[in-house]
Amino acid sequence: MPNVFDYLTWRGDLSLEQAPFNDVDGLIMSSLSYASLAGLVPPEGITLAGAARGYFAGGRPAHPRGEKGGFWDKVDALLWQAGGSVRFGGVRLLDCTARTDREAAEQFAALAADLGAAGGFVSFQGTDDTLVGWKEDFNMAFITPVPAQREAAEYLERWAPRLGNPLRVGGHSKGGNMAVYAAVHASPAVRGRLEAVYNNDGPGFCENALDPAGYRAASGKIRTFLPQNAVVGMLLDHQENYTVVRSTRQGLFQHDLFSWQVEGPDFVRLEEVSGASRFASDALRRWVTGLSVEQRERFVDALFQVLEGPGALTVGELAQGGVRSAAAMLLQLRDMDEETRRALFQVLGALVKAAGRSAWDWISPLRLGGE
Repeated sequence: MPNVFDYLTWRGDLSLEQAPFNDVDGLIMSSLSYASLAGLVPPEGITLAGAARGYFAGGRPAHPRGEKGGFWDKVDALLWQAGGSVRFGGVRLLDCTARTDREAAEQFAALAADLGAAGGFVSFQGTDDTLVGWKEDFNMAFITPVPAQREAAEYLERWAPRLGNPLRVGGHSKGGNMAVYAAVHASPAVRGRLEAVYNNDGPGFCENALDPAGYRAASGKIRTFLPQNAVVGMLLDHQENYTVVRSTRQGLFQHDLFSWQVEGPDFVRLEEVSGASRFASDALRRWVTGLSVEQRERFVDALFQVLEGPGALTVGELAQGGVRSAAAMLLQLRDMDEETRRALFQVLGALVKAAGRSAWDWISPLRLGGE
């Protein structure tokens, strides 16, 4: 099934001037902020081809078609193939920033790119595998803005004057959420230059998170793409319409942008997300809206107190800890004060109940012969 790697094989020999920028190009530019290029972009900028050469000069392996390894191997493969293409190799990176702050619960990464005659692009990275990054995602349920959203708005405002028109901004996962937030809260001068805001399976926003006037001004430029079994992209509140893209994976793994199918210069589009996706979205929305802001905050703090108990900094380290990690997390639960422990289990119980009600809402029409 064709994906972004096949697209680069087919379209990579055509410059952005020869073939107009499209939504698949938007996904590729949104995804390049995942590449670990911080420190490789000098003040005067560097082409993507030059940055890729510098990155792989350290002996990092590349899989030219991205068919081996996990997500980060595929990110390397995308950098390798895009950097070696006519279409993206000449794109000039002006900045690549990456920062993680455990105290502030912030994980932020972004890049600013000059596309030549095709304009400019600001790309925000989605969540990495740090526990800090995941906690910031959870914090979106009760904090507006989280630090990364605020920094995204400042980053767009800072780099937009150095980029040409048309100006585009985008990201995948949390990066898509940050792109929307930055566009909505941009100054009128910057927002007026925006041609498109690419939200690739990014979560929505908690209530009252977006400036109403700014959203009205930017909403017509927001392009949201979700796989058919979307879970992440259906979280919290989405006010904009979205396009459904066919994925070759199942369930939550459809969040993997490398599984999205491409046909020619466009995605393979479907009419709507699956019933399973709507079920999960409904369950999680019931859970979130059924809790007070204080309950959401207590749940997130308690959850990550447990997850950080083994001393792991990343999800990978937590998984590698195996039984040792599990034992450390149980100790964290045991040592919690009774009120906090009760709150944690109450919220988890509320989620189960919400899922049960949602399951009945979706199953009962089928049992009664409905849709």
